[in-house]
Amino acid sequence: MESATPARPADWVASAMDRASELTNFDAVVAEYWPRVYRFALVSLRDKSAAESLAQDCFLRAWKSRDKFRGDASVSTWLMQIAVNLIRDGIRNRRLQFWRRTTQASLEDLTANELLADGRSSPEKSAAARQQLASVWTATASLPERQRTVFLLRFVEEMDLLEIAAAMGLSEGTVKVHLFRALNAVRERVGMGKGAVK
Repeated sequence: MESATPARPADWVASAMDRASELTNFDAVVAEYWPRVYRFALVSLRDKSAAESLAQDCFLRAWKSRDKFRGDASVSTWLMQIAVNLIRDGIRNRRLQFWRRTTQASLEDLTANELLADGRSSPEKSAAARQQLASVWTATASLPERQRTVFLLRFVEEMDLLEIAAAMGLSEGTVKVHLFRALNAVRERVGMGKGAVK
């Protein structure tokens, strides 16, 4: 008995083709998504030159594999998946030793505009964000790799759970578990109330 593959709706196919066609002007893709990829690399690695290097590697890999992009996810999610994998590979292979430098890196060296998803924040919001970030940064640095990545993608990049799952190659349920554990660990280490980080 042959198993039939379910047909995809015409609007899904058209949408996937639209996402894939977005890669035809790769300069525009880089201009639009560079800040997001760089910002995620910066908060993950806490090293500006390593973040720039990783962002360049991310876009180089995307350029080389652009013909293989099927449009199953948005271009943004696809790029973030590449960035997550590059960070994971770097940590796993111990070639760059990024997190050993986090204890030496100064949070004051990172500007709030580089760390916030919206760089147009007012000075008051930037100061408040810097204080909040300083209060949880030490706690996030000690989280296990997957929990830290889920936490950063959710609260720094403001990605939803499905986007995070696609970027990390995990199920939505697994992402929820890692996020729940990360939140509890951060709250416990920082002494926050349950409503402090949502």
